[in-house]
Amino acid sequence: MKSKFTNLLSINALKKGHYQILTGPLLILLILSMMVLPLPAFVLDLFFTFNIALSIIILIVALFTKRVLDFAAFPTVLLFATLLRLSLNVASTRVVLLKGHTGSDAAGRVIEAFGHFLVGGNFAIGIVVFVILVIINFMVITKGAGRIAEVGARFALDGMPGKQMAIDADLNAGLIGEDEAKARRAEVTQEADFYGSMDGASKFVRGDAIAALLIMVITIVGGLLVGVIQHGMTLSDASQTYVLLTIGDGLVAQIPSLIISTAAGVIVTRVSSQENISDQMLKQLFNNPQVLILTAVVIGLLGLIPGMPNLVFLMFTAVLSLISWWLSKQKKNEKSVDKTKTNEQATKPASIEPSWTDVSIEDSLAMEVGYGLIPMVDQNQNGELLGRIRSLRKKFAQTLGFLPPQIHIRDNLSLSPYQYKFFIKGGEVGQGEIMNNKWLAINPGTVTETIEGIATTEPAFGLPAFWIDKGDREKAQILGYTVVDTSTMIATHFNHLLTQFASDLLGRLETQELLDRIKQEVPKLVEDFIPDVVPLTTFHKILQNLLAEKVSIRDMRTIIETICEQAPNQNDPYHLLSVVRIALGRVITQQWFPGAGPIRVIGLNINLERLLLQALQNTSNVEPGLAEDIINQVKQAIHQQDAIGAPPVLLVNHSLRAMLSQFLRASFPQLAVLSNLEITDNREIKVTYQIGSDM
Repeated sequence: MKSKFTNLLSINALKKGHYQILTGPLLILLILSMMVLPLPAFVLDLFFTFNIALSIIILIVALFTKRVLDFAAFPTVLLFATLLRLSLNVASTRVVLLKGHTGSDAAGRVIEAFGHFLVGGNFAIGIVVFVILVIINFMVITKGAGRIAEVGARFALDGMPGKQMAIDADLNAGLIGEDEAKARRAEVTQEADFYGSMDGASKFVRGDAIAALLIMVITIVGGLLVGVIQHGMTLSDASQTYVLLTIGDGLVAQIPSLIISTAAGVIVTRVSSQENISDQMLKQLFNNPQVLILTAVVIGLLGLIPGMPNLVFLMFTAVLSLISWWLSKQKKNEKSVDKTKTNEQATKPASIEPSWTDVSIEDSLAMEVGYGLIPMVDQNQNGELLGRIRSLRKKFAQTLGFLPPQIHIRDNLSLSPYQYKFFIKGGEVGQGEIMNNKWLAINPGTVTETIEGIATTEPAFGLPAFWIDKGDREKAQILGYTVVDTSTMIATHFNHLLTQFASDLLGRLETQELLDRIKQEVPKLVEDFIPDVVPLTTFHKILQNLLAEKVSIRDMRTIIETICEQAPNQNDPYHLLSVVRIALGRVITQQWFPGAGPIRVIGLNINLERLLLQALQNTSNVEPGLAEDIINQVKQAIHQQDAIGAPPVLLVNHSLRAMLSQFLRASFPQLAVLSNLEITDNREIKVTYQIGSDM
């Protein structure tokens, strides 16, 4: 029954058009049959023509690919094409030796054409041409492509750790999602596999060239023996017949081999971009009119020398001059169009009378850029930074629970060309400057070897970094640097500022929109919440305080339900904040201590804790001397937490949490102060450093 079901599935798959799965097995069977079974001359003509067409298809596909992985099947295609060519050599050699005495068309019209038309029927010239083609294929194209594939495979393997680190850095910074990270990791692995396969596949072409020489020698010797001994031909007639057939057979196989070797060279030598190789060559060779006019001058001077082919040289001089003139005219037209657009924008008439529309409301979130960064943020120029900012806002909303306001980007001519600044409600919160056409190599703290470049500081986290050339990217990644482009650096800075100032970005308008969004999902939950339970101002203040202490507000159901339970008894925002944090304890614990292992935290000495509780009951303030000692010890504790790989978390008595959090937040924004009531009961707590033990 199972066998019948499997057969039925196979038949259905074929009926649905999945016949492609038979392509590989059929091709292998075809190749093997050509090596064993004798083929008539007409069938040989068909297969030789198919071999030539296949090689041309492979070359054209290689020319039109934009990345090497667009033709990732090339090593396998190269193997099949080589086997097909060798099997044709075996089949044609059999026919030449069996029927060569019957005439020049004994092995088919294709071999006859290559043996007579291409080399003029002269077997000496044919041998020379064949050997030259083999040398070009073997010594130049195949050897060079194989070396490039070998070096590419080594660099691809050496650069894999650095590329994986860069992908992880983009993922952690929120620049890409999990799916894109998986796709990029798979692409890195595929690239290394491709170059490794190409390194091995180039050996097939090399062996094919050697096999072609040996087959030619064996066929010539065998043909002479067959013609003279078996068929009674003279040595001259046997040479004329069998050598020409052998040369035609070798040429009809060697030319497709040369074409496929060229395709292999194109694949491994190209640089990945959004253009095919033809576009790259035309744009980079014939883009500068000055280069063409100088070339025309040199060719023209050579054409004036007596004895030189003056007409040909002067003709090329005229053609190059004409192309240079046309390119110069095109560039002038482009500049005039850009200048006209700029003048039109500058001469727009201003409003005669001021009105209330002239009063601009300050943007909640804004960015100013120098004129050199305009292409990165201009939608008409497909600015890549705009897409990254949209992705970051979406990831921020999914992580922290509300959508930050849109960022207003404007140019500022007072800034340096590649400088940028971020503003929140009119106040500057961050700035940086990039170097054009450079990449930023960031030292994550584990790199000991410096790299050649311009020293700088990464603007988001203040890490030491170097501006390097794009060509040094692989080397920096191998050394352990995190290498990012300029748009990634700016996007990372923006993401850091969003998280740091999340509480400032949540205004009353965003709070109301958040409530409206929740009302769409669970209308009963917020039906009488505002203003019957708490006013919007109190709810807004609670959410702001949660965000200021890096607590996500995604779990709005728990937040609102906790407020509804506690507000009738005590509606003070700070008291409600305290109970909400306890209700969110599991989320807070997992945020700082993912997994189920022990929790390593900073603790307070019992004497210091008692002293702070007394201060809280009396004045709610810490004495200046005691405050300074606490700050110094907290600094040491944070350094120790970093050294052991633990998060900077201070665990205190529930009554002290609010006071210490507010007191330490200004000096240590990275420090989280948690209450002992916020830790889930099933986690083991280990105190790694105790503040106040030396006081």
